[in-house]
Amino acid sequence: MATYKEIQSYVKDKYNTSIKTCWIADMKEYHGLKMRVAPNRISMDSKTYPCPEDKKEMITDAFKQYGML
Repeated sequence: MATYKEIQSYVKDKYNTSIKTCWIADMKEYHGLKMRVAPNRISMDSKTYPCPEDKKEMITDAFKQYGML
């Protein structure tokens, strides 16, 4: 499984845009990938920064590149 930094680097190199780690976590949860709960997460039901629609495909592509999907 790729690290968040590897995924960020892949998206930066391929799409020339930066992504937040919370967006990666949101997409991991969306795809049902195993993840830990952040110790600073306020509520399990709400997300402060959900992944924007235009970034979802980029992050999913990175997951496929690293064999996570």
